[in-house]
Amino acid sequence: MWRLYQFPLCPFSRKVRLLMSEKGIGYELWRENPWDNRDEFWALNPAGRTPVLHDAEKKITLCDSRAICEYFEETVDQAPMIAGTSRERAEIRRLVALFDENFFNDVTAPMLSEKMKKRIVLRQPPDSRRIRDAMKLAHGHLDYIDWLIDNRTWLAGPRMSLADLAAAAQISVADYLGGIDWAGHEQAKGWYAVFKSRPSFRPLLSERMEVIQPPSHYALVDG
Repeated sequence: MWRLYQFPLCPFSRKVRLLMSEKGIGYELWRENPWDNRDEFWALNPAGRTPVLHDAEKKITLCDSRAICEYFEETVDQAPMIAGTSRERAEIRRLVALFDENFFNDVTAPMLSEKMKKRIVLRQPPDSRRIRDAMKLAHGHLDYIDWLIDNRTWLAGPRMSLADLAAAAQISVADYLGGIDWAGHEQAKGWYAVFKSRPSFRPLLSERMEVIQPPSHYALVDG
C-alpha cells in the first residue's frame, strides 16, 4: 500500500490526499515534519519536502504534488481530474499552477511561517504586519475565484478538476490559520462550501495541528 509522508497543514499533501480519495486509491498517512530533517526522509526526497508517496513492495517513490497527481491521472481511470479537450486541460493546469505558486507564496506560506513555524519551531511571536499583508492578498485571490464561479460551474470549467482540488487545499490551510475573510466573497464561499461537503474533504476538516486550533467556522460546511 502507498504510504503518504505529510504533515497536517501541508497544502500540497492535502491536494494529493484529495485526489487519491476522489479516485478511491488506498493509502496510509505518515506524519513527517520537514523541519525535523530526518535522514530517512531526505533519502526518499532529496528536496526534503512533503508530500512523498512510497510503496515499499513495488519499490516506487513519488515526490512533488503535481508529479504525483499527474502519475495517478495516467494510471487510474476513475474520476479523471485533468480531462476534456487540450484547451480545457491547459486551463486546468494553468489554474493549478496559479494556486500552487501564487496563492501559496502570497497567502499560505506567510501564514504558515507566522502562525505555525514561528510558534512551533522558532518559538517566536508572529509578525502581525506580514499576516495582514497575506490576508489582503487573499482577498484578491478570492475576487478571482468569485469571477470564475460567476462564469463557470467549477473553477476550470463545467466539471470538477485538479484546479478545484489545488485551490481548496491552499484555502483550507489558510482558513485553518485564520487567514481567510469570507466577507464579500459569496461565490467563492459557496463553491468552497460545496467542496467541504465532499467525503474526500471530511478527514481534512477533522484533523488538528497540536497547539494551533482553527477558527470556529473552519469545520462547518456552510462556515
